[in-house]
Amino acid sequence: MTQVERCDAVVVGAGFAGLYMVHRLRALGMSVIGFEAGDDVGGTWYWNRYPGARCDAESLAYSYSFSPELEQEWQWTERYATQPEILDYARHVADRFRLREAFRFSRRVTSARYGSDDRWRVDTDAGERVDAQFCIMATGCLSVPQVPDIPGLDDFQGERYQASLWPHEPVSFEGKRVGVIGTGSSAIQAIPVIAETAGHLTVFQRTPNFSIPARNEPLDEEFVREFKRHYRDHRRLAREGKISGFGGLEAVPHEQAPAAERGVELDDAELEAILEHYWRTGGARFIGAIGDTLIDEHTNRLVAEFVRDRIRRIVDDPETAERLCPHSHPIGTKRICVDTDYYDTFNRDNVSLVDVAADPIERITATGVRTRGGHHELDMLILATGFDAMTGALLRIDIRGVDGTRLIDKWADGPQSYLGLCVAGFPNLFTITGPGSPSVLSNMLVSIEQHVDWITACIEHMRSHRLARVEADEDAERAWVAHVNEVANATLFPRGGSWYLGANVPGKPRVFMPYAAGVGPYREVCDRVAGNGYEGFRFS
Repeated sequence: MTQVERCDAVVVGAGFAGLYMVHRLRALGMSVIGFEAGDDVGGTWYWNRYPGARCDAESLAYSYSFSPELEQEWQWTERYATQPEILDYARHVADRFRLREAFRFSRRVTSARYGSDDRWRVDTDAGERVDAQFCIMATGCLSVPQVPDIPGLDDFQGERYQASLWPHEPVSFEGKRVGVIGTGSSAIQAIPVIAETAGHLTVFQRTPNFSIPARNEPLDEEFVREFKRHYRDHRRLAREGKISGFGGLEAVPHEQAPAAERGVELDDAELEAILEHYWRTGGARFIGAIGDTLIDEHTNRLVAEFVRDRIRRIVDDPETAERLCPHSHPIGTKRICVDTDYYDTFNRDNVSLVDVAADPIERITATGVRTRGGHHELDMLILATGFDAMTGALLRIDIRGVDGTRLIDKWADGPQSYLGLCVAGFPNLFTITGPGSPSVLSNMLVSIEQHVDWITACIEHMRSHRLARVEADEDAERAWVAHVNEVANATLFPRGGSWYLGANVPGKPRVFMPYAAGVGPYREVCDRVAGNGYEGFRFS
C-alpha cells in the first residue's frame, strides 16, 4: 500500500513560479512539498538549452523583485541574458533562500485528485502520494514540446534533437548538413549560431515570423549602478504595465523614446522616424512604438510593412527576402521575436530556405527530408516546432475536482478559469499564470510575482479566518471568460493564428487564452477582487 505523506501545500514545478511560491508559503510557516520533472531548478531555462537561447526580456527586468538584497547583489552581464546565465540565477536564488530542499527532482506528477475532506491527493511517477490542503500548479506556459506529426519522423537515422529538450552535453554542427524545421522564437535564436559552423543549414519554414533586432550588448557598469539606485521605481512601473507594451519586457520606460498613440495622427515621415528609432534601439518594445498597432488595422499594416521593408534591405536575394516577409498575420499577433543577425544569416552561402507552404514536407526519410520538390540530405535534424502552450502541462496531469470531474473534460472546448488563478469545481487548486491571465503577453517574472503574491494573500486570509476551502464561483468564471474574449476580440490578436489560440496543436480548441488588457489593468482587477472580500470566490 502506498504510504501517504501529509503537508500543507504541494507545488508542482521548480521554475521561477515554483521557487517563489515555495518561498512565500514557507514564510507563512506552511509545510511544502515540491515536485519537478527535471533534476534541478530552472523550469524552462533548465530544458531549453538550444544554441543561442536567451531571454527576449531585458535581464535587468527579467528578475525577481521580492528581495532588495538579491536585486543589488546579482550582476547580469548582457542586455539580454543567455540561458546559462539565467539558469545560474535560478540556482543562485534556490541556494540563497534554501528552496531546493523543498523539491523532489526527477518526478512527474501523474494525478491530483480532490477529496471530500477538502484535501488533494497528489501522485507521482515515482510512486509517491502526498495529501495536501492546497495544490498549486507552477507548471509553466511553455513547458510541453509540440512534436510535429510528419510521416517517417522516427525513420531518420542521423542526429535528431528537439530544441526545447536540448541535451546537456555539447552538440557539434561542424561540417554537418543540418536541417531545422520551424521558424518560431527558438529557431530564430538558434539558426544564426548553427550556421556559423554547419557545413550546410537548411531551414524549413511554414510561416515566416516578424522579428526585431535585439541590439544585444554587454551592460554598461555605470548604467547598471544608476538603474539599481532606482530599482523600486522601475519595478513599480513594470507592475503597473507602464514599461513596454508587452508588460515589462524592457528595463527602462519606453516613454523615454518617441512614441505615438495612434498611427492615423502621423504623416509618413513621422511614422518612419518613430519606427526607425525603435528598430535601431532594438527589442520587443518595437511593437509598442505606435499605441494602436494591435488594435487598428491601418496602423498595423504600416508597422508590418516597415519591418518587411527592413527584411528586404537586409537579405540580398530578393526571392529569399520575400519568403521571409510575413503576410499571413498582423504584426504582433504572434509573439514578436527578438533576434541577433537572423535575417543576415540568409546571406550566407551555406544557408538555404525551403518554403514548405509552397513546397510541403512529404515525409522524413532515413537520410533527410523529402519535400514535394525533392530530397534534402541531412546529417542532423532539429525540431523547433513550439509548445502545447498554457494548457498542455496542466492537461497532461489527471486533475480531478469535485465529484471526480476531470479538468481535461471541463476544458474540452477551451480553458475556463477565473482570473487565470482558479477553476470552478476545483477547490484549493491555484494555477500560476494560467489561461485567462496576461502570462505570455507579459514579462513572465512580473506576472509570476503578482500571482504568487495574490495566492499567498488569499491563503493568509483563509488561515486567519479558519477556512478550509476556496473555490471560484461558476458565474464569476463564466463572466471572466466572456470578458477575456471580449478584450481579445477588441484587438487584432485573434487573427494571428498563433499558439496563443492553440492553433499550432492539431485538434486543440481555438480559444484566445491570455488576457490582452495588460498587466496594469489586470492587477487592478485582482486587487479589487481581493479588496471586496474575494468577490467571485466561495469559502467554507
